[in-house]
Amino acid sequence: MRRSVLAGVGGYLPDRILTNTELAGRVETSDEWITERTGIRQRHIAADDQKTSDLAIHAARAALANARMDASEIDLIVLATATPDLTFPATAARVQAALGITQGAAFDIQAVCSGFIFALATADNSLVRGQAKNALVIGAETFSRILDWTDRGTCVLFGDGAGAVVLRAEDVNDGRGVIATFLRTDGRHHDLLYVDGGPSQTQTVGHLRMIGNAVFRQAVEHISGAMIEACRLGNVSLDDIDWFVPHQANQRILDGVARRLQISPDKIITTVARHGNTSAASVPLALNTGVSDGRVKAGDLVLMEALGGGLTWGAALVRL
Repeated sequence: MRRSVLAGVGGYLPDRILTNTELAGRVETSDEWITERTGIRQRHIAADDQKTSDLAIHAARAALANARMDASEIDLIVLATATPDLTFPATAARVQAALGITQGAAFDIQAVCSGFIFALATADNSLVRGQAKNALVIGAETFSRILDWTDRGTCVLFGDGAGAVVLRAEDVNDGRGVIATFLRTDGRHHDLLYVDGGPSQTQTVGHLRMIGNAVFRQAVEHISGAMIEACRLGNVSLDDIDWFVPHQANQRILDGVARRLQISPDKIITTVARHGNTSAASVPLALNTGVSDGRVKAGDLVLMEALGGGLTWGAALVRL
């Protein structure tokens, strides 16, 4: 069976750490308020001279090293981001050039916090159809650049970072690889989570705006549904899953989904306390954390899931 096999993972977080206590000096909030409502204790912030592509390049190199592959073997880069370096060209093109890759295709996908799941599904389709042999799938964000630092309902939630995986097309008989993906969008809810700017509408970058309680309700419902559907497509049950790697939106959403589906917290990779919500980077960063600390091992069945602005949502079932 031709499948996209996960050959390597990597992540990158900027050096600068912004704690809740420090945030409380900027906006009317407190460490207790943020922790109780979100589970977040700190987040990483890109340096002034760091672009989204810089974070993505670090993560990509880490994933390639983990896969023991050279960049010259990559013939597809799919980069998920809502905070590109430029309106165009694609941030993926900059990553491709920085890695010295001169073949194949490189392009961006914009599905906000669901972006990595959408990018993984897109790369998987290309590899299985023979359009590429080895792909870099990256989620990278500098959300600190689009935050309204006077809005405590949003600025406390987000951080910067990048995560990446290397996918390799292989003929397998042991069940490894991407088993199923499930993607959905419902544009009727676009005004629940959006940026109030854009080149064709206001010619400004704008700031992130969110109706938090409404997003929470949508997230618990749709993430749970996506997980169930991905398991159905993969002909497995939730009980078969070794590890759940969700988008790290906030702890209340993670807990809500776990309660709804009766999932043990011990099977969930959680990084939200240390990373905050890094949008498209959060799923690969969490996966990298689980692999790096030895919890997620070869042969494990992993279910990744996310919901983001659009609204978009999806899940990916992978056996490592």
